[in-house]
Amino acid sequence: MKRRWRRMALLGVVSVVAAACGGGGGGAGEPLQELGDGEGQVNIVAWAGYIEDGSTDPAYDWVTQFEQDTGCQVEVKTAATSDEMVTLMQEGSGFDLVTASGDASLRLINGGTVQPINLDLIPSYSTVDERLQNASWHTGDTDGDGEAEHYGTPYQWGSNVLMYNTDAFGGTAPTSWGVVFEEQTLPDGATNAGRVQAYDGPIYIADAALYLMAHEPGLGITDPYALNRDQFNAALDLLRQQRTLVARYWHDAFIQIDDFTNEGIAASSSWPFQVNLLKAGGAPIDSTIPSEGATGWADTTMMHVSAPHPNCAYMWMEWSLNPKVQGDLAAWFGSVPAAPAACTGNELLTDEGCSVNGFDSFERIHFWKTPQSDCFEPGSGKECVAYHEWVTQYLAVIGGR
Repeated sequence: MKRRWRRMALLGVVSVVAAACGGGGGGAGEPLQELGDGEGQVNIVAWAGYIEDGSTDPAYDWVTQFEQDTGCQVEVKTAATSDEMVTLMQEGSGFDLVTASGDASLRLINGGTVQPINLDLIPSYSTVDERLQNASWHTGDTDGDGEAEHYGTPYQWGSNVLMYNTDAFGGTAPTSWGVVFEEQTLPDGATNAGRVQAYDGPIYIADAALYLMAHEPGLGITDPYALNRDQFNAALDLLRQQRTLVARYWHDAFIQIDDFTNEGIAASSSWPFQVNLLKAGGAPIDSTIPSEGATGWADTTMMHVSAPHPNCAYMWMEWSLNPKVQGDLAAWFGSVPAAPAACTGNELLTDEGCSVNGFDSFERIHFWKTPQSDCFEPGSGKECVAYHEWVTQYLAVIGGR
């Protein structure tokens, strides 16, 4: 993606006017009631590799046809973490849409940053995987009428994988996340110290908790995002131990790719996107989901409460569920389509692609969600460590304090 984000000085004013006047909307933050003419542009905050226009690889382009069909030019701001996405959307800056993961989506909903959507204007919503259609991370009863409202359209989902250098592991996939958490000698005869990476984001504490779920059952962890004080402290201790092994905390996918290519990194948590690009370039790289399972992401295209281009935004949400778009994106990123129809008849994904990318692994994935003080059980009296402390404590860990 080589498009440069264009900021306009008066966009904050324009956003309010456009949201009120576009289509059949009733004002900023209220869903459109009917689709109107496109405004000529749609501005999207997205993960790297999620909005491709053919400039990276001509075979992967689901932007150009949309622009030709609708007259809506797609502008993309790439974000490296969920926290960055939340910050960008809260600041406004003329964004229409964001491809939010579960650890961002509820923060955006509860903070009033995104608006409920009118599913009648997205006919293809009925084709979305039933496991995703009413998922808790993009629905909520925010108006108190007892009915859940939808705050976006599912986009893609998948797991965070253990990416490894096949030469370092003798061609045999590691079976445990222990290769990035515990100091050990790798099959190539060298230690893993200084040869592993970890994700540069507070949500990575859940990866440590997931590892402890399997290896320290006495802690009683049942949900890696709902940690009491003792469980949270144990996860932090594991991360402090890991810090002595970590060469870099990564958040930029392309820097991680360079590190695996040029800096001798042997193993790290990663996304299928990096794995695919490295393998396509001939690097000795592969990935696996270890025995402990994996954390993962189910991403939703959500609309800013004051989206300046609401008609183009709805057009993009509908377009994004097209089986061709869904299949091409899944082939490029290594993810699983939100629309199962994309799993067959796609030349780039192939009919085996959804299986390879983990379509049947849904139950093994602990999807990102924002930790809550009530342990996701309101009224239960349970107390868990809330996300704001995940942020401060993780910064302390990677800062070496």
